[in-house]
Amino acid sequence: MTDQKKNFRRSKIGNHVLKPETQMMGYGFDPTLSEGSLKPPVFLTSTFVFESAEHGRDFFDVVSGRRDARPGEEAGLIYSRFNNPDMEVLEDRLALWDDAEMAIVYSSGMAAIYSAIMAHMKPGEVLIYSQPIYGGTETLMLNVLPKWGIKTVGFAANRSVEAIDEAFEKAAELGPIGMVLAETPANPTNGLVDIAYLASKLKDVRNSSGERPPLAVDNTFLGPVWQKPLDHGADIVLYSMTKYIGGHSDLVAGGATGPTAYLKPMKALRGAIGNQIDPHTCWMVLRSLETLKIRMEKATDNAKIIAEYLRDHDKIEKVHYLGFLEPGSDAHAVYSRQCLAPGSTFAFDVKGGQAGAFRFLNALTVLKLAVSLGGTETLISHPASTTHSGVPKELRDIAGVSDALCRVSVGIENASDLIADLEQALKQV
Repeated sequence: MTDQKKNFRRSKIGNHVLKPETQMMGYGFDPTLSEGSLKPPVFLTSTFVFESAEHGRDFFDVVSGRRDARPGEEAGLIYSRFNNPDMEVLEDRLALWDDAEMAIVYSSGMAAIYSAIMAHMKPGEVLIYSQPIYGGTETLMLNVLPKWGIKTVGFAANRSVEAIDEAFEKAAELGPIGMVLAETPANPTNGLVDIAYLASKLKDVRNSSGERPPLAVDNTFLGPVWQKPLDHGADIVLYSMTKYIGGHSDLVAGGATGPTAYLKPMKALRGAIGNQIDPHTCWMVLRSLETLKIRMEKATDNAKIIAEYLRDHDKIEKVHYLGFLEPGSDAHAVYSRQCLAPGSTFAFDVKGGQAGAFRFLNALTVLKLAVSLGGTETLISHPASTTHSGVPKELRDIAGVSDALCRVSVGIENASDLIADLEQALKQV
């Protein structure tokens, strides 16, 4: 192999370690295998031709997990439910952002969450999770997992560690703890969960197989740029790549990063049930990764300006922005330890309850009234009547998802234009 061909997985120049934003431009892709193409082509194929019957046999042995790859051997391409060149390059690059051993990509963020649970839990075990949490995840917890014999116990994000302790005690009464899932910051209130504390709680816990249960963290709101859960004790990091990673509101995808020991069972499950990402969407996410950091930086700068404007407005009761956490508070201490920036998605309470919130939302012209987040455009929504409408009201009330709450995902527009739109819309409240 020539030095040029080896360079497609270069991570250093001498002793200088290349940063992820630099590696997004070429890592994992060998142009010599694609007619010298600068960018990975879209490999629209369902299956791949073997060089020989022996190669086919060996590829299946490795991909199926019947044996590990030998030194210098890579799992060959077989069938696009198992692997595909676009998918492999995307997984290589996604892992770099979290400095992870491995990454897996999925057809959606919910597919990633579901796969993490099903690959690591058994009927009769208990899943502990933070609240509030994305409405789709809450539906999974309350309506789907019980059918598979998995029990769930929630705890309030942004509360004291006593809430976590109580959840562990309650879960232990119901059965063996099989997993802990934390979404931090929480959707939509930005409540924070102390990842390191959860990891410490799990040290002496054993599941029904006698093993320590994994800690999974949904890192969609801040990751992978502004929060690194693996550094704080998480075992599995989960993403809706539809959001900041995809970043243009034009695809649906999910991902997971972490140690091979935790992700290998998830990859085997993906191959069995077929919830992988398609080649074209892989290609689109690869495009997005090249601008991920600069998009998140610009959106974060804009969000600070918007949050400060809203905090001072007489029609706004409260702004749930991480940059406004009170120094000395438990939440501020957690933020200082595990977050690198406040991000660009936050919520705020409009005076007048749902009626006031709806008048405000209906008057907006530049901000787009839509669910989702993390795109280049600014999106705003009313969680209680949309993304969290399937969550029982008593749980919404406990979590602070009130009828007055609006969630905004600030984009990369000119901030003064966004403020002008907010100003005219708030006059309707």
